Amino acid sequence: MILAGVGGQGILSIAYVLDHAALRQNLHVKQADVHGMAQRGGAVQSHSRIADRAIHSDLIPAGAAGMILGVEPLESLRYTHLLSPEGTVVSTIAPHRSIPDYPAISELLTQLEGLPNVVLIDSDRLARMAGSPKAHNMVMAGAAVFSLPIEAANAEKASRRLFASKGDRIVEVNLRAFRLGAAFFEIYRELAAIGVQRERIRRFSAKLGAAGPTPESLRIWGDLLCGDGGGEILSSLESQDLEVTPEPAAIEELPHGSLGGGEAERNM
Repeated sequence: MILAGVGGQGILSIAYVLDHAALRQNLHVKQADVHGMAQRGGAVQSHSRIADRAIHSDLIPAGAAGMILGVEPLESLRYTHLLSPEGTVVSTIAPHRSIPDYPAISELLTQLEGLPNVVLIDSDRLARMAGSPKAHNMVMAGAAVFSLPIEAANAEKASRRLFASKGDRIVEVNLRAFRLGAAFFEIYRELAAIGVQRERIRRFSAKLGAAGPTPESLRIWGDLLCGDGGGEILSSLESQDLEVTPEPAAIEELPHGSLGGGEAERNM
């Protein structure tokens, strides 16, 4: 796994939580030092290797990384050459504009959404939802956990240990952030498996509250968003500042005439 971001975004905290969760399961772990201009807000990256057998190098060769975990979208793209053909990019969509010629976020999202295997998370929004914008790194740790051979419960124990000295409130905020990241990762992956376009998943996720949809309503939403009217449904949600409710019955109350229409056409 490649951890990618800029200095000060908490990459070492992510590595601590995921690596210590793996160690609790008696897995082998090698963690490379953070490389880059960490003290100046510059690009940084670190290699983390987790396996059930001995690991002989802490560096991941080009084309061999199982995951790029990006806490900054431009930095996520910077290291895609290290990703294996079957690997996944798990990236935030929240930019950290530390350079004057930072690209338009729309361009970065287009490139990210064009990757074969990608899950995109608004870590800043979920961190605020959890109780602190500083918890964005734990959002991304939660988003990564289901793509790794570790159990979420062990990662939560590692998070508790990491933040214990900061008091109960900080511990709970970071646990909420971790759980939100994990939940929204699952929502994204479920909708992508149904065949919803990635741009629509991103817009839909922006309308979800902390409760999120039930599994039943998520399947209904998936069918609706796959259809020709999916874009219009999202526009209705956005224009009227509506939030997606957990219960499927509430879907019928949306201001869109075609919600009860026929079978959705899926865009693969």
